Parts: sequence; C-alpha cells; structure tokens
Amino acid sequence: MPEDSQGIPNLPDLTHPEELINFGTQIFNHFLTITLILIAFGLVLGFLAAGSRHLPIDRSLFLEEWFGRYTSSIRGFQHLVLVLVIITSGFFLCATLANRYHYWERQKIAERASTVSGEKMEQIAPTARYEIDEPYSYFTQVKERLIKIEDIRKVTKQLDITSSTIEVEIAKSTNPQDNRDRYKINFTGVYKIANTLRDRKEIFFDFTPLYNYSIIANLKVEKNNKKLSPIDPNNYSYSLLLSPREVTELKVTYQAEGAPRWVYNAGLRSISNFRLAATSNFDNVDFASGITPTEIEESGDRKIFIWSFPENVSVNNPFGVFTAISPIKNTGVIPRLLLLAPAFFLWWLLLLYLSVPMELKKVLITAGLFFACLLTLTYSSRFVDAKIIWLGISVLLIVLTAGLGSNKRESWAAIICTIAGAIVPIYGFLIPYTGITIGIAGLLSTIWLFINNGSLKKVASSG
Repeated sequence: MPEDSQGIPNLPDLTHPEELINFGTQIFNHFLTITLILIAFGLVLGFLAAGSRHLPIDRSLFLEEWFGRYTSSIRGFQHLVLVLVIITSGFFLCATLANRYHYWERQKIAERASTVSGEKMEQIAPTARYEIDEPYSYFTQVKERLIKIEDIRKVTKQLDITSSTIEVEIAKSTNPQDNRDRYKINFTGVYKIANTLRDRKEIFFDFTPLYNYSIIANLKVEKNNKKLSPIDPNNYSYSLLLSPREVTELKVTYQAEGAPRWVYNAGLRSISNFRLAATSNFDNVDFASGITPTEIEESGDRKIFIWSFPENVSVNNPFGVFTAISPIKNTGVIPRLLLLAPAFFLWWLLLLYLSVPMELKKVLITAGLFFACLLTLTYSSRFVDAKIIWLGISVLLIVLTAGLGSNKRESWAAIICTIAGAIVPIYGFLIPYTGITIGIAGLLSTIWLFINNGSLKKVASSG
C-alpha cells in the first residue's frame, strides 16, 4: 500500500484484513478462555451446592450464599462483556474513521497545494560586457629550447548597468488539463548602459530569456523604438557601439506563460538605480523568497509590489511574487476526537449506570446512538463546519436519550448525563478551548453525581 494511503501510522484499521483477522483471533481466544473458566467455576459451585444437603446447616447456607453471588455476578458479567465488546468494536470503528479522515485531509491539502505547484519562472538580470586586447606570454619548446612568445588575446570585462526599471503585469489563469493555476506575464524592462571607458567601444548586451516558461512570445530588444537583432540567432546577445560617456537605453519586452510564481534574479551582482514593480489583478498573492518589498500598493483588485534600490545593493535570493493559497485550518481535530471517542462513551455510560437503571437493551441503544452520531459528524464535517453539525446532532441526541428513563426524573437524569458526559466533551475538541471545556464537563459530571447521590439517600431515608 502506498505510504500516502496508510493514514496515521501504527493505528489499526478495519479496512486492513490482516489486522482485523489477527485481532479477532486474539479476542476470540481470550474470550473463550474466560468463558471456560467461569463455566468451570459455576459447575464446581453447582455441584457443591447440590451436595450441601448432607453438610451441616452453616456450611450449606455458606455455599448457597456463594452460589447466589455467583449467579448475580454472571448477570453483571453480561453487562461487562457487552461493554467490552462495544468499547473494542467502537475503538476499531473510530480508528478506521480517523485513518480515513486523516487521509482525506492530506489529500485535500495536496490537491490545494497542487493548484499552485510547479517550477518557478525565473528572470535573470541582463549583463553588459566588452572585450579588450590583453597581451600575454607563454613558453614553448623548439628544438629542446624554451622560447618565450608574446601574444594578444581577447579578455571579457563586465560593465555595470547604470539603471534598471522593470514593470511586470501578472494575470492568473487555469490550465484546463490539470486545473492548476498559471501566470500570464507581460514583461517590460528598461535598461540604461553607459560607456565609462575612455575609448569608443563595442558593448555587448546579454539578455537571458525566462527560465521554466511554458510559452514565451514577442521577445524583442529595442533601442530608440527600433528592434535590434541578436549577434547569433541561438542566443540573445546584442552589439552596441558607444562613444566615451555615452548613455543608451534599451527596452526589453515579452509575454510568457508558466507556473504560478515569477521571480527576478539579480545574479549575485551589485545593482543600483533599480526599480521593479510587479502588478497582479488577483487575490492570495504575496512576495516570494522573503525579500520584503519597499512598498506595497493596493487599488481595488490590483496589488503592486515594488522593490526600489536607488543605491548599491546586492540581493542574494531571487525575489518576486507567487500565489499563496489560503491555509486549511483545524486539521487533525476530527482524527484526535475519534481516537478519544471510546473513552468519552465509557464515561457517558458510567454516568448513566450511576444515574439510570440500565438494561442490556438500553446499553445497546446508547452505543448505537453514540457511534451513529460520531459517524454522522465525521462525514458531514467534510462539507459543513463541525461545530454547527455537532450542535444539530446534540439536540437530536438529547431528545433520543430522554427515552432511556422510565419516568420524568430518570429522563432528566439521562439528559444531564448526556450533556455532561458526551455533548460537552466532544464539543470541547471542536473549539480552541479544549482543556477548559473538558474540565467544565468533568465538573458538571461530578456535581451531578453528588446531587443524584444525595437525592437517592433522601429517598432511601424517607422510605
């Protein structure tokens, strides 16, 4: 089984046949052993009681009293066995539901994350360079003699871009094939280059196209509204002949589509007179890589992130924008609640035993109500807020458990036990103040037991 579909590790699951068969075999063996011991003990007491006629009266009465206690214990043992079966079955049911719900939450988070996943579109900052002739020397061997040769080679030097003004308009669309978000980029960059050398030089402007794009179109570099042609069609290098102290302005534009993240990489170089404005017309957009914008403007549906560096600055990480999905809150609440549900049921059942005469039929009805309500809560909470669902279930649970009492007083006792033992503890797991709510439920249960015990004593004394 794939790791993603296993749910919570080391938790039993009724949908795993091997675990179910293994557990059922162990339960059957233990139950059979206990049953045989009780039957044997009962047979021994029965034979002793039958043969007590020939014993003295005091011993005969003693055996008969023990046999009567054994008979009443067997009746109590039926309740104990039923409760153990319900708790065990309920634990496996709740563990299975917790596994399924945990897997569903992980799948939901993965689906939400997949809508904005994918490689980031990364724009590398352009560079300017020039070449100079540099003399150099090397030695070669001619007829066993080392000869020093003087020569000239081309050496590439970098030239700073004096100014960068970039405007990026980002629109979001959806890929119809996989329903993932996509960015539509409209890029405009204006770069100024100055010849700071003493001589007239050929300057090369190298622009690296966008990385990890799906489509890029209309990429062009213009000088004075005139499109420049690259030196080599296979790369984007443009030649400029500049006089000393001459400044030229180049405009780069393109349209692209790709993953829902766009960043600008300064290339680990110092930049100055730099301004980048990224404009988006959709919600849930944020700045990437932790490089905080110097200014954020919001106007209606438009959100503009501005990075402005008038002085020299070196930015190590790429910076830009990405689509931030809204967080999925309150994950893991229902699985934790389901794992503790058998304990809540046991506490509720104990309150009922101490407050209302409970028969085997009533125990089965109580168990059916409780776990049916949990099942409804588990699957309904996928579509509606769990707190609202549980409030509606609580009203129904109160109405139904009122029928556990044979009179008005017992019905009110069953309602109080249901509120203090089941409704409030479960509701406590659905709200932030879990510990306080469960503490209040325990206090209510204790107060009710004191009140109920006192009323029972008054009834006994009056009788």
